[in-house]
Amino acid sequence: MDDIDRAILRELQTDGRIPYADLGPKVGLSPSAARQRLQRLVDGKVVQVVGVTDPMAMGGQAMALLGLRVDGDPRAVADTLSARDEVVYAVLTAGPYALFAEVVCPGPPELLDFVNDVVRPIEGVAGVDTFPYFGIHTHRFLWDVG
Repeated sequence: MDDIDRAILRELQTDGRIPYADLGPKVGLSPSAARQRLQRLVDGKVVQVVGVTDPMAMGGQAMALLGLRVDGDPRAVADTLSARDEVVYAVLTAGPYALFAEVVCPGPPELLDFVNDVVRPIEGVAGVDTFPYFGIHTHRFLWDVG
């Protein structure tokens, strides 16, 4: 990846539906060259263009990051959690938490019920710390591409 590829990715993070006619000039290329560059990145599996929903816009009003301490192999816990609709993603870590999971629930009471009635009883879960998100602002996923 070069600087132009990174510029394309930055623009797509801001507006994933940007027309090539607008994208090209923003990154110093013609529209057709921008399309070819992006297609090369997609074909090379360097980047994947997908739609990401905003859980808050989909009706969820309580979001939290769960830090889970696990006795034994955390992959089984991650698989169990990943099967739940409330879970946006689960990721294994090598830190004090064996696993993090982002969850979305209709409201705070449902978030509390999810943690206490679903997460804590999963075999292998030794502890859960809940880090709730407050507000109703759209959250975006941005990564520094250079």
